[in-house]
Amino acid sequence: MTIHAHALLFDNDGTLVSSLDSVERCWSRWAGEYGITAEEFGRVELHGRPAVEIVADLLPAHLVPEAVARVEQLEVEDVPGGGVRLLPGTRDVLDALPSDRWAVVTSATRRLAEARLGAVGITPKALVSSDDVTRGKPDPEPYLLAARQLGVDPAHCVVFEDAPAGLRAGRAAGMTTVALATTHRAAELDADLVVDDLSALSVLVTDRGVAISRRG
Repeated sequence: MTIHAHALLFDNDGTLVSSLDSVERCWSRWAGEYGITAEEFGRVELHGRPAVEIVADLLPAHLVPEAVARVEQLEVEDVPGGGVRLLPGTRDVLDALPSDRWAVVTSATRRLAEARLGAVGITPKALVSSDDVTRGKPDPEPYLLAARQLGVDPAHCVVFEDAPAGLRAGRAAGMTTVALATTHRAAELDADLVVDDLSALSVLVTDRGVAISRRG
């Protein structure tokens, strides 16, 4: 199977980098500070959602702005201590792409996204964060905005995601979806193509665009 595209749109956490240990460490500390029980915390889906939505599920509205700022601070401070690492295949895929053919589309804030990306030496020309949209994933707004930034028709974009919410956003945007089974089981991921991680894919840039295929 070969997928042809004009632009590649990547989620960050769980797609390009792994920050799971940092997320669990920081959010657990945050929950303790705000008196949220393990049972309450366990009922909320963390991965692939903007922090403001997660916090709003757990705390009264008047506490949300302060609490969102606190968890962001914890996560940013955790980055230099090994809070992020590149996932397999990330470097090879990004190095094969011209800077105007790809973007990062993340549910993290811009400050946190830039801290994590900078820690592993990734500097995207186009970055869409939770600060840039009014509706986060699974709404298609983040991916549609990235397509506009790159000047590419959404129908000619491919989304790379590890979370169901992000895959739903990509499909709703009318884009081809590739799921990476890095944080969820493959059976939980509904996409045009499902692989273990980016190392399972080869990317070839041509005059007509980018061809993506499974290795082997």
